Amino acid sequence: MLYTMRTDRFRPVHVEMEDRETEGVPALRVVKGQEKLMRFDENTYARLEGVTFHNGVIRVKLLSRLLPDAPDFARGFIGIVFRADERDAAFESFYIRPTNAMTDDPVRRAHGCQYFSYPGYTFAYFREFGITGYEAPISCGLDEWVTLEAVIRGENAVFSLNGKEALTVTGLRHGPDASGGIGLFVDIGTEGFFRDLEIEAED
Repeated sequence: MLYTMRTDRFRPVHVEMEDRETEGVPALRVVKGQEKLMRFDENTYARLEGVTFHNGVIRVKLLSRLLPDAPDFARGFIGIVFRADERDAAFESFYIRPTNAMTDDPVRRAHGCQYFSYPGYTFAYFREFGITGYEAPISCGLDEWVTLEAVIRGENAVFSLNGKEALTVTGLRHGPDASGGIGLFVDIGTEGFFRDLEIEAED
C-alpha cells in the first residue's frame, strides 16, 4: 500500500514536521526537535498513524541535507524505524550517513549505513564492545533522492539502497515476534525529506 506523505498522516516523536515541496515533488520534511537535539540514536521520527507492522517490505524515497547550524560530526543521518511499540520506547531502525559516502577517509566510508535497536543497542554500544556487522559502506550522497527498501522477516532484515543490497542483519535485537509502528527517522543536523512510502505487510 502506498501512503500519502502529509503531516496529517503522521505523529511527531521528538521531531518537527511540515509538508514541503523539494526537487519539484511534494514531500514530508522532518527535522529533529530541540528536546533531544544532541543525543544520538534516539526516538526521533515521524510515526505513520494507524499501522502495525511485523513482517514484509518497506520502501521509501528519502533525501537529506545538512542544516545550516549542523555540527561538524553531522552526517545527514536519515532512515526508517519499524516495529515501534505504542510508547515509542522500543523499536528497530536503519539509517544512512550520506556524507560518509563522499569522503576519501576509508574509516568513515565503512560507516555509511547503520542498524540500531532502541533502547540501548546504539552505534556507540556496538563500537564500544567491538560488535561488527551492523554497519556498511554506501554509494549515495547528500541532496539526492535515495530509494530505501527493507525486507523484514522474523529476526532478519535486508536493507537495500537504489536497488543494491547495503546491509543484512540477522538477529534483530527485539526478536522475531516484535511488531509495531513504522516511522521516518532523522538525527542530528539533518533536514530530511520523504516521499512515496510503500508498505507490503505479509502478516
